[in-house]
Amino acid sequence: MYVTSQPDPVRLEIFKNLYQFIAEQMGIVLQNTAASVNIKERLDFSCAIFDASGLLVANAPHIPVHLGSMSESVRSLINDKGNTIKPGNVYLSNNPYNGGTHLPDVTAITPVFLDSSENILVKSPMLYVASRGHQADIGGITPGSMPPHSKTVEEEGILFDNFLLVAEGNFREKAVRELILNHSYPARNSDQNIADFKAQIAANERGVQELRAMVKQYGLEIVKAYMKFVQDNAEDAVRRAIDILKDGSFIYEMDSGAKIAVKVNINHDKRSATIDFTGTSGQLNSNFNAPKAVTQAAVLYVFRTLVNDSIPLNAGCLKPLEIIIPEGCMLNPNYPAAVVAGNVETSQTIVDALYGALGVMAASQGTMNNFTFGNERYQYYETICGGSGAGVNFNGTDAIHTHMTNSRLTDPEVLETRYPVQVESFSLRPDSGGKGKFSGGNGVIRRIKFLEPMTANILSNHRRIRPFGLHGGDAGKVGHNWIQRQDGTQEILDGTATVEMKPGDVFVIETPGGGGVFEE
Repeated sequence: MYVTSQPDPVRLEIFKNLYQFIAEQMGIVLQNTAASVNIKERLDFSCAIFDASGLLVANAPHIPVHLGSMSESVRSLINDKGNTIKPGNVYLSNNPYNGGTHLPDVTAITPVFLDSSENILVKSPMLYVASRGHQADIGGITPGSMPPHSKTVEEEGILFDNFLLVAEGNFREKAVRELILNHSYPARNSDQNIADFKAQIAANERGVQELRAMVKQYGLEIVKAYMKFVQDNAEDAVRRAIDILKDGSFIYEMDSGAKIAVKVNINHDKRSATIDFTGTSGQLNSNFNAPKAVTQAAVLYVFRTLVNDSIPLNAGCLKPLEIIIPEGCMLNPNYPAAVVAGNVETSQTIVDALYGALGVMAASQGTMNNFTFGNERYQYYETICGGSGAGVNFNGTDAIHTHMTNSRLTDPEVLETRYPVQVESFSLRPDSGGKGKFSGGNGVIRRIKFLEPMTANILSNHRRIRPFGLHGGDAGKVGHNWIQRQDGTQEILDGTATVEMKPGDVFVIETPGGGGVFEE
């Protein structure tokens, strides 16, 4: 098949969907073969395809904070291992300073060796596939590996830095088990970790097989050419979105007092944008620092959502964007800063600050309401929905996961079967969304009763600062966390808290509403 310098429009559409289909197939395998509730039921995972240089080509519509940052992990592997990468190898990475988000998000990366003639293995990878799954526990000072009060990354769990998980087809179970158990704060369920790692390997292998089938059908040169065309198409779509944007700036305060400052400058001649985070608070002593890859993922997400065209999120979306993130600030911290909340909480604040600077959308609930509980036997993690922000021509949505998260809640039947807890109630939180011509969505109230003693943790934001309204719209209501003890007493909790639960105690989480918009 003849390779042209310009894509055929029909074939471009075919390949856009083919690449995304392969990533979706990887996700189906991962969901079906995973052991943990977190991956199997909550779908807290992402799968994607990358080109030979590690740039994102296409993804399934999974978790935005994963997808926008995984490319950094793949490129780190290429830079670190280079010519030592062999067919049949699979690598593990969760290093927040090498493209990772936070330690529970562990990425399995598989190089794809292809040749255009007969699928003969060649010396260097032509492509990469990767799957990132949130481990139910990867060690750290609290069960579930989402400690509210960690001060260093070591307290958050086991760090993998391009660890060789499979060597030329041989699974290195002994080596990986030693790593996750030989730590100051070891993993609490290594069997489950191993099972989920194997599921990620299987998901990647599905991607490899599908890519080889694509190459066999179309030829390697066509496949590679359309990878570039798909990225170019995404770049052009983002440039068209930039054409109608205006300069703007925004400063958004978090509950801790830390501030995210962003200034967006639009260059209409070059059809490009500069996103400058200068003025943002410095590196924090808490764990609300967001790794640089997370900050980039948030920017990528926002500009992708401004595009109306059906395009896969990929590296092309970033080409029109210059992102300035001062080193040593809370959005580009230095090792060994703690980062577990930066991925889930600060990422949401970045997104809302950008929407505020662009004047297109009020704040969402701005938190993932990260709830973990467990002991040496059980470990569980969930994120809880809330209200989304209104836009200049639409209402917000009630009870929805917003922006950088896209996971599900575990079905009550599964949760109560697998863990000694009861979902006492789960309901909308009336009038929690900000009012306006277009109103923000309402949050929810979730009550979990414990049947055994366990440690519970909440990592949340917008318990002090209200999610902002836009153009005169009302702000959303803040969330609340509290405990109803069996004896009837109540304990009010901060946005970040660790508490010991006893049988009969109920953990109550009221999530924030989104902001409203009064007028355009």
